[in-house]
Amino acid sequence: MKKYLKKILKFLAENLNTAETSRQARKHNELLINDYLERYLYGHEKYTDPKKLNRYERQAYSQNGEDGIIEEIFKRVGTTNKFFVEFGVGNGLENNTAYLLTKDWQGCWIEGSVDYVNNIKNTFNFLIAEKKLTIANTIITAENIESIFQELKVPVEFDLLSIDIDGNDYWVWEAIKQYRPRVVVAEYNAFFGSEQKWVMKYNPNHRWQNDSYFGASLKSLELLGARKGYKLVGCNFVGVNAFFVREDLLHDYFLEPFTSANHYEPKRNFLVGRRGDKRSFGKFTSI
Repeated sequence: MKKYLKKILKFLAENLNTAETSRQARKHNELLINDYLERYLYGHEKYTDPKKLNRYERQAYSQNGEDGIIEEIFKRVGTTNKFFVEFGVGNGLENNTAYLLTKDWQGCWIEGSVDYVNNIKNTFNFLIAEKKLTIANTIITAENIESIFQELKVPVEFDLLSIDIDGNDYWVWEAIKQYRPRVVVAEYNAFFGSEQKWVMKYNPNHRWQNDSYFGASLKSLELLGARKGYKLVGCNFVGVNAFFVREDLLHDYFLEPFTSANHYEPKRNFLVGRRGDKRSFGKFTSI
Protein backbone atom coordinates (compact mmCIF):
# COMPACT_ATOMS: atom_id res chain seq x y z
CA MET A 1 0.00 0.00 0.00
CA LYS A 2 2.76 2.46 0.86
CA LYS A 3 4.29 2.26 -2.61
CA TYR A 4 0.95 3.30 -4.14
CA LEU A 5 0.70 6.28 -1.82
CA LYS A 6 4.25 7.30 -2.68
CA LYS A 7 3.49 7.12 -6.40
CA ILE A 8 0.40 9.29 -5.97
CA LEU A 9 2.19 11.87 -3.85
CA LYS A 10 5.16 12.02 -6.21
CA PHE A 11 2.93 12.54 -9.23
CA LEU A 12 0.91 15.26 -7.49
CA ALA A 13 4.07 17.05 -6.39
CA GLU A 14 5.40 17.08 -9.96
CA ASN A 15 2.09 18.11 -11.55
CA LEU A 16 0.45 20.77 -9.41
CA ASN A 17 0.32 23.81 -11.69
CA THR A 18 -2.56 23.94 -14.17
CA ALA A 19 -6.09 22.66 -14.56
CA GLU A 20 -4.83 20.21 -17.17
CA THR A 21 -2.21 18.72 -14.86
CA SER A 22 -4.84 18.58 -12.14
CA ARG A 23 -7.07 16.55 -14.49
CA GLN A 24 -4.12 14.31 -15.35
CA ALA A 25 -3.35 13.87 -11.68
CA ARG A 26 -6.90 12.72 -10.95
CA LYS A 27 -6.78 10.29 -13.87
CA HIS A 28 -3.40 8.97 -12.75
CA ASN A 29 -4.73 8.59 -9.21
CA GLU A 30 -7.71 6.58 -10.46
CA LEU A 31 -5.46 4.27 -12.45
CA LEU A 32 -3.33 3.61 -9.37
CA ILE A 33 -6.40 2.94 -7.24
CA ASN A 34 -7.91 0.60 -9.84
CA ASP A 35 -4.62 -1.27 -10.05
CA TYR A 36 -4.52 -1.55 -6.25
CA LEU A 37 -8.08 -2.93 -6.17
CA GLU A 38 -7.29 -5.49 -8.85
CA ARG A 39 -4.23 -6.71 -6.93
CA TYR A 40 -5.43 -6.59 -3.34
CA LEU A 41 -9.19 -7.07 -3.60
CA TYR A 42 -10.50 -8.73 -6.76
CA GLY A 43 -7.33 -10.75 -7.37
CA HIS A 44 -6.37 -11.56 -3.78
CA GLU A 45 -6.81 -15.08 -2.39
CA LYS A 46 -8.45 -13.71 0.79
CA TYR A 47 -11.49 -12.67 -1.25
CA THR A 48 -11.93 -15.68 -3.55
CA ASP A 49 -14.59 -17.48 -1.47
CA PRO A 50 -17.88 -16.96 -3.38
CA LYS A 51 -19.63 -16.25 -0.07
CA LYS A 52 -17.26 -13.33 0.58
CA LEU A 53 -19.18 -10.19 -0.31
CA ASN A 54 -16.14 -8.04 -1.16
CA ARG A 55 -15.61 -9.85 -4.46
CA TYR A 56 -18.88 -8.28 -5.66
CA GLU A 57 -18.03 -4.67 -4.83
CA ARG A 58 -19.00 -2.14 -7.46
CA GLN A 59 -19.44 1.61 -7.38
CA ALA A 60 -22.28 3.40 -9.18
CA TYR A 61 -23.80 6.04 -6.88
CA SER A 62 -22.29 4.66 -3.67
CA GLN A 63 -19.19 6.24 -2.18
CA ASN A 64 -17.29 2.99 -2.56
CA GLY A 65 -18.27 -0.59 -3.42
CA GLU A 66 -21.56 -0.65 -1.52
CA ASP A 67 -23.77 -0.76 -4.63
CA GLY A 68 -22.34 -4.11 -5.68
CA ILE A 69 -22.50 -5.62 -2.19
CA ILE A 70 -26.14 -4.58 -1.68
CA GLU A 71 -27.05 -5.97 -5.08
CA GLU A 72 -25.39 -9.31 -4.25
CA ILE A 73 -27.06 -9.57 -0.83
CA PHE A 74 -30.51 -9.23 -2.39
CA LYS A 75 -29.66 -11.73 -5.09
CA ARG A 76 -29.20 -14.18 -2.23
CA VAL A 77 -32.08 -13.28 0.10
CA GLY A 78 -34.52 -11.91 -2.47
CA THR A 79 -36.66 -8.79 -2.14
CA THR A 80 -40.18 -8.23 -0.80
CA ASN A 81 -41.50 -4.67 -1.16
CA LYS A 82 -38.21 -3.23 -2.55
CA PHE A 83 -38.53 -0.41 -0.02
CA PHE A 84 -35.53 1.38 1.52
CA VAL A 85 -34.86 3.98 4.19
CA GLU A 86 -31.55 5.84 4.36
CA PHE A 87 -30.40 8.59 6.70
CA GLY A 88 -27.51 10.89 5.89
CA VAL A 89 -27.86 10.89 2.08
CA GLY A 90 -25.98 14.11 1.24
CA ASN A 91 -27.10 15.68 -2.03
CA GLY A 92 -28.50 12.34 -3.21
CA LEU A 93 -25.78 11.58 -5.73
CA GLU A 94 -23.49 9.65 -3.37
CA ASN A 95 -25.20 7.24 -1.02
CA ASN A 96 -26.22 3.61 -0.68
CA THR A 97 -29.70 3.73 -2.20
CA ALA A 98 -29.66 6.13 -5.19
CA TYR A 99 -28.68 3.23 -7.47
CA LEU A 100 -31.70 1.25 -6.24
CA LEU A 101 -33.95 3.97 -7.66
CA THR A 102 -32.80 2.86 -11.12
CA LYS A 103 -33.84 -0.71 -10.26
CA ASP A 104 -37.54 -0.08 -9.52
CA TRP A 105 -37.14 0.44 -5.76
CA GLN A 106 -38.84 3.15 -3.75
CA GLY A 107 -38.21 4.63 -0.36
CA CYS A 108 -37.40 7.47 1.99
CA TRP A 109 -34.36 9.67 2.47
CA ILE A 110 -33.83 11.56 5.72
CA GLU A 111 -31.30 14.39 5.63
CA GLY A 112 -30.53 17.15 8.12
CA SER A 113 -29.03 19.71 5.74
CA VAL A 114 -31.47 22.18 4.16
CA ASP A 115 -29.08 22.79 1.25
CA TYR A 116 -28.75 19.09 0.49
CA VAL A 117 -32.51 18.61 0.65
CA ASN A 118 -33.05 21.47 -1.79
CA ASN A 119 -30.52 19.85 -4.16
CA ILE A 120 -32.34 16.54 -3.88
CA LYS A 121 -35.71 18.15 -4.63
CA ASN A 122 -34.26 19.69 -7.79
CA THR A 123 -32.37 16.62 -9.02
CA PHE A 124 -34.93 13.94 -8.12
CA ASN A 125 -38.10 16.00 -8.62
CA PHE A 126 -39.63 13.53 -11.09
CA LEU A 127 -39.24 10.59 -8.68
CA ILE A 128 -40.66 12.65 -5.84
CA ALA A 129 -43.63 13.58 -8.05
CA GLU A 130 -44.14 9.89 -8.88
CA LYS A 131 -44.01 9.09 -5.14
CA LYS A 132 -41.07 6.75 -5.70
CA LEU A 133 -38.97 8.90 -3.34
CA THR A 134 -39.91 10.75 -0.16
CA ILE A 135 -37.49 13.20 1.41
CA ALA A 136 -37.61 14.44 5.01
CA ASN A 137 -35.50 17.35 6.23
CA THR A 138 -34.87 16.66 9.91
CA ILE A 139 -32.15 15.86 12.45
CA ILE A 140 -32.42 12.26 13.60
CA THR A 141 -32.20 11.30 17.27
CA ALA A 142 -32.86 8.10 19.18
CA GLU A 143 -35.97 9.78 20.59
CA ASN A 144 -37.59 10.76 17.28
CA ILE A 145 -36.58 8.05 14.82
CA GLU A 146 -39.67 5.89 15.14
CA SER A 147 -42.03 8.87 15.00
CA ILE A 148 -40.26 9.96 11.77
CA PHE A 149 -40.83 6.46 10.36
CA GLN A 150 -44.51 6.71 11.29
CA GLU A 151 -44.87 10.10 9.59
CA LEU A 152 -43.18 8.76 6.45
CA LYS A 153 -45.43 5.67 6.48
CA VAL A 154 -42.48 3.29 6.47
CA PRO A 155 -43.63 -0.37 6.37
CA VAL A 156 -43.03 -2.36 9.54
CA GLU A 157 -40.99 -4.81 7.48
CA PHE A 158 -39.00 -3.39 4.58
CA ASP A 159 -36.00 -4.53 2.60
CA LEU A 160 -33.14 -2.14 3.39
CA LEU A 161 -32.12 0.31 6.10
CA SER A 162 -28.92 2.34 5.65
CA ILE A 163 -27.54 4.33 8.62
CA ASP A 164 -24.83 6.96 8.25
CA ILE A 165 -25.12 10.01 10.52
CA ASP A 166 -21.48 10.26 11.68
CA GLY A 167 -22.24 10.00 15.36
CA ASN A 168 -25.22 8.42 17.09
CA ASP A 169 -25.63 5.60 14.57
CA TYR A 170 -25.47 2.88 17.24
CA TRP A 171 -28.04 4.54 19.49
CA VAL A 172 -30.46 5.27 16.66
CA TRP A 173 -30.35 1.68 15.42
CA GLU A 174 -30.87 0.45 18.98
CA ALA A 175 -33.93 2.72 19.27
CA ILE A 176 -35.63 1.19 16.20
CA LYS A 177 -37.79 -1.46 17.84
CA GLN A 178 -41.13 -1.50 15.99
CA TYR A 179 -39.57 -1.93 12.53
CA ARG A 180 -37.81 -4.99 11.14
CA PRO A 181 -35.75 -4.21 8.02
CA ARG A 182 -34.44 -7.34 6.35
CA VAL A 183 -30.97 -5.92 5.66
CA VAL A 184 -29.11 -3.16 7.52
CA VAL A 185 -26.06 -1.19 6.38
CA ALA A 186 -24.34 0.75 9.18
CA GLU A 187 -21.20 2.85 9.20
CA TYR A 188 -18.61 1.59 11.68
CA ASN A 189 -15.57 3.24 13.23
CA ALA A 190 -12.59 1.23 11.99
CA PHE A 191 -10.23 3.23 14.21
CA PHE A 192 -10.87 0.79 17.07
CA GLY A 193 -9.93 -2.40 15.23
CA SER A 194 -11.75 -5.70 15.04
CA GLU A 195 -12.22 -6.67 18.69
CA GLN A 196 -12.51 -3.48 20.76
CA LYS A 197 -15.97 -2.68 22.14
CA TRP A 198 -16.46 1.09 21.86
CA VAL A 199 -19.52 3.32 21.41
CA MET A 200 -19.61 7.11 21.40
CA LYS A 201 -21.59 8.42 24.37
CA TYR A 202 -25.06 9.39 23.21
CA ASN A 203 -25.34 13.07 22.40
CA PRO A 204 -28.33 14.22 20.31
CA ASN A 205 -26.51 17.47 19.54
CA HIS A 206 -23.35 15.81 18.23
CA ARG A 207 -21.90 17.06 14.96
CA TRP A 208 -18.96 15.20 13.46
CA GLN A 209 -15.69 17.19 13.52
CA ASN A 210 -13.88 15.15 10.84
CA ASP A 211 -12.01 13.20 13.50
CA SER A 212 -12.02 9.71 15.03
CA TYR A 213 -14.72 10.49 17.62
CA PHE A 214 -17.91 9.11 16.09
CA GLY A 215 -20.18 6.11 15.93
CA ALA A 216 -19.25 2.69 17.20
CA SER A 217 -16.65 0.01 16.66
CA LEU A 218 -17.48 -2.97 14.49
CA LYS A 219 -17.48 -5.28 17.52
CA SER A 220 -20.09 -3.18 19.32
CA LEU A 221 -22.27 -3.09 16.20
CA GLU A 222 -21.88 -6.85 15.80
CA LEU A 223 -23.14 -7.36 19.37
CA LEU A 224 -25.99 -4.87 18.95
CA GLY A 225 -27.03 -6.56 15.72
CA ALA A 226 -27.03 -9.97 17.42
CA ARG A 227 -29.30 -8.67 20.19
CA LYS A 228 -31.69 -7.35 17.55
CA GLY A 229 -31.67 -10.58 15.53
CA TYR A 230 -29.10 -9.72 12.83
CA LYS A 231 -25.78 -11.23 11.82
CA LEU A 232 -22.75 -9.39 10.48
CA VAL A 233 -22.13 -10.77 6.98
CA GLY A 234 -19.41 -8.46 5.70
CA CYS A 235 -17.73 -5.05 5.50
CA ASN A 236 -16.69 -3.08 2.45
CA PHE A 237 -13.01 -3.11 1.50
CA VAL A 238 -12.35 0.53 2.41
CA GLY A 239 -13.43 -0.10 6.00
CA VAL A 240 -16.48 2.19 6.23
CA ASN A 241 -19.73 0.20 6.11
CA ALA A 242 -20.85 -3.03 7.76
CA PHE A 243 -23.64 -5.23 6.36
CA PHE A 244 -26.15 -7.12 8.50
CA VAL A 245 -28.79 -9.65 7.46
CA ARG A 246 -31.74 -10.70 9.60
CA GLU A 247 -31.17 -14.16 11.05
CA ASP A 248 -34.23 -15.77 9.45
CA LEU A 249 -32.83 -14.95 5.99
CA LEU A 250 -29.27 -16.24 6.41
CA HIS A 251 -29.67 -19.89 5.35
CA ASP A 252 -26.24 -20.91 4.02
CA TYR A 253 -25.74 -17.82 1.87
CA PHE A 254 -23.02 -15.95 3.77
CA LEU A 255 -19.53 -16.53 5.12
CA GLU A 256 -19.28 -17.68 8.72
CA PRO A 257 -18.38 -16.91 11.43
CA PHE A 258 -20.51 -13.76 11.59
CA THR A 259 -18.02 -11.90 13.76
CA SER A 260 -16.06 -8.68 13.63
CA ALA A 261 -12.84 -10.70 13.78
CA ASN A 262 -13.78 -12.46 10.55
CA HIS A 263 -15.27 -9.56 8.58
CA TYR A 264 -13.38 -6.48 9.79
CA GLU A 265 -11.69 -4.32 7.15
CA PRO A 266 -9.31 -1.52 8.21
CA LYS A 267 -9.95 2.05 7.06
CA ARG A 268 -8.23 2.55 3.71
CA ASN A 269 -8.64 6.30 3.39
CA PHE A 270 -6.75 6.61 0.11
CA LEU A 271 -9.43 4.49 -1.61
CA VAL A 272 -12.44 6.42 -0.31
CA GLY A 273 -14.46 8.50 -2.74
CA ARG A 274 -15.92 8.77 -6.20
CA ARG A 275 -14.12 7.43 -9.23
CA GLY A 276 -15.05 7.82 -12.88
CA ASP A 277 -17.46 10.31 -14.43
CA LYS A 278 -19.06 13.21 -12.59
CA ARG A 279 -22.37 12.03 -11.21
CA SER A 280 -25.80 13.22 -12.23
CA PHE A 281 -29.33 11.84 -12.25
CA GLY A 282 -32.24 12.29 -14.68
CA LYS A 283 -35.29 10.68 -16.19
CA PHE A 284 -34.70 7.18 -17.55
CA THR A 285 -36.36 4.05 -18.85
CA SER A 286 -35.53 0.46 -17.97
CA ILE A 287 -36.19 -1.05 -21.43
